[in-house]
Amino acid sequence: MLPLDKILVPVDFSDRSVAAVRYARNLACHFHGELILAHVLPSIAYEMGGFEFGGVVLADGFQDRLAESRAELDQFLAAELIGLKVCRIVLEGDPARKIVEYAHASEVKLIVMPTRGYGPFRRFLLGSVTAKVLHDADCPVLTCVHMEEAGEFEAVRPTKIVCAVDMGPQSAKALSWADQLAHEFHAELVLVHATPLGESHFDDTFDPEWRATVEGRMREKLTDLASGVHAAAIVTESGNPADVVADVAERFEAHLVVIGRSEAGGMFGRLRANAYAIIRQSPCPVVSV
Repeated sequence: MLPLDKILVPVDFSDRSVAAVRYARNLACHFHGELILAHVLPSIAYEMGGFEFGGVVLADGFQDRLAESRAELDQFLAAELIGLKVCRIVLEGDPARKIVEYAHASEVKLIVMPTRGYGPFRRFLLGSVTAKVLHDADCPVLTCVHMEEAGEFEAVRPTKIVCAVDMGPQSAKALSWADQLAHEFHAELVLVHATPLGESHFDDTFDPEWRATVEGRMREKLTDLASGVHAAAIVTESGNPADVVADVAERFEAHLVVIGRSEAGGMFGRLRANAYAIIRQSPCPVVSV
């Protein structure tokens, strides 16, 4: 069983935070886990006129803001979270760094947070805090550009999961995580791998026969990687990874996409280099493992 016994949701009291908490709430209910709501209040240092607090000189008004934030967090969706094990905490400092540090120290199993994408511009935007958490966090991070539409994600029971793999070091870990989640929810698991052969700057370089050979070998490797995994379908397509993954997720009406997350590494490590683009373009939430 996938041990999602601690789920952290950074809260800024926006509509997107409401949706993220509701999504995480349902996961916590299913896994009988603890839901941690964290609000990060940036510290304000002053050279004069402040008081000492935790080694940092703060303005007189900061203490009031701290108390207000704690009170607001205590009331945030309180009625909807009755009966759940909920921890509410206000942290001080750089938001992304504090979220990552707290998640690591508390052995959080999943961070749920929205991006900052809106409407037709969502594929170009990713909030700086979300980007830093994705880069630095040790645990899986679930993000979605649609979380401002809270109603769509109140029922969290994925029946179709797409796992995108690039054959890199993180592929086996991402696939294992996706397989366990699919088993937990009795969901169909679809594996997808994208090669760059369909992109415009490769069109004049590779002939169709060589292209078919490469795609065939990639499919064989993907099949080997998926041995022991109950996959309903295996898809190999050429093209930009973000476009391919988004297209496959739409085609199979996926409720969740799972990808590996680490540093880029060569031509066939492009999925990891395209992680942010996949998150921005995905029609459903993405878990970066």
